[in-house]
Amino acid sequence: MKEIIIGLDPGSRHTGFGVIAAEGDTLSHVTHGVIHLKGTWSFSERLRVLHQELHDLFQRIKPTTAVVEKIFFGKNADSAFKLGHARGVCLLTAAEHAARVEEYAARYVKKVMTGSGAADKAQVQTMVFNWLKMRPVESAFDATDALSLAVTHGLERESLKYKTRSLEGAP
Repeated sequence: MKEIIIGLDPGSRHTGFGVIAAEGDTLSHVTHGVIHLKGTWSFSERLRVLHQELHDLFQRIKPTTAVVEKIFFGKNADSAFKLGHARGVCLLTAAEHAARVEEYAARYVKKVMTGSGAADKAQVQTMVFNWLKMRPVESAFDATDALSLAVTHGLERESLKYKTRSLEGAP
């Protein structure tokens, strides 16, 4: 059965999205991009626009699973709170569209994608293009970070299937 997975890299100014199709152990690129929210808008207006843009995207692609980056705690509390609000909009939109929600920490995604939890964004981007058999294209890191979330889940779901089969004694 084909699963449509959307990865979301939330932000209060730029939210990346990456969509893949997963069928068996085959992962293929559908689309990716960034939702840009103007800094001149009030914070509540940015959240409203983010919700509307995500709603339109979910309507168009009909994902079965949404993968959202887990929150990390930085030095700036205000930024962390704003990120938390953007994550909330992503989680709400996924729930409104009945998409299953998965969450992964950025460090875990980097480890799955590159073998190192300390990989930089360029290394992750290169591996995303390799996994999806895409020609390298000029792309914002917000978008390829979102794709890396989707790919990580695509790989994890297949891994879980094999683990379940071996526990049940199936070939």
